[in-house]
Amino acid sequence: MTTKPVVLPPDAPDAPNAPGIIQFAPPPPDEMTAFFKVNFPGYPNSLADHFGSPETTIITSEIAAALMLTPDWEGVRYPDLLIAFNVDPAAGLARNGYLIPEQGKPPDFVLEIASERTGYRDETVKRQDYAGMGVPEYWRFDPTGGRFYRIHRTHIAGDRLVDGEYRPITIHRTDAEHYWGHSDVLNLDLCWENGELRWYDPAAQRYLPTFDDERAARRAESNRADAERAARIAAEARVRQLEAQLRRQQNPGPPETP
Repeated sequence: MTTKPVVLPPDAPDAPNAPGIIQFAPPPPDEMTAFFKVNFPGYPNSLADHFGSPETTIITSEIAAALMLTPDWEGVRYPDLLIAFNVDPAAGLARNGYLIPEQGKPPDFVLEIASERTGYRDETVKRQDYAGMGVPEYWRFDPTGGRFYRIHRTHIAGDRLVDGEYRPITIHRTDAEHYWGHSDVLNLDLCWENGELRWYDPAAQRYLPTFDDERAARRAESNRADAERAARIAAEARVRQLEAQLRRQQNPGPPETP
């Protein structure tokens, strides 16, 4: 089927400043499953801080990715997380999506978060589509631990593109509540921990922080500063008390008259 690109008129409400720029359609509602596991914890920000180079790196959620622009959703995918290095973020923002020919390369990494309605597509047609786009790594995360992924019943899964076909990435099981696999593209471990997605940096031997982690760290730092301030005030008061005692010893008053 032949598809035609969409060109927004210059006066369209959501058109960028460049007249007649081509944009992708917004994502279909049932494809928007990233909020609780990707956006709410703050992972786009955390990953952006980790990788740096914002002028050449795209880390974003639920924007279009495709080989060509179409007037609808045909041939377009909206990954829950897309990461691409050495690209043009401004072009992606203007297009409201990641147009592979424009960027000169496919995204380096995409992730899908399973839901009741999207789980089957994550394992089948999306896997085929991302391979066809040439995405080097495609990952899937099921917060239920496999209930949404009815084919493989997996907690977390990753595929690496080899000779145009996806091959499974080894997933390790620490215990019933902890599974993880390593992304060569990102040099990070993706972890399924008690139904939550975590990112572990094996080089630094630490997890990438969530918003909750950062808030907890700020509270701990504030509590530490408060404790140090209280200890300093107490120490200064004790010094003043000892100085006053010393002055009394060194300068006793006149003896009392019998």
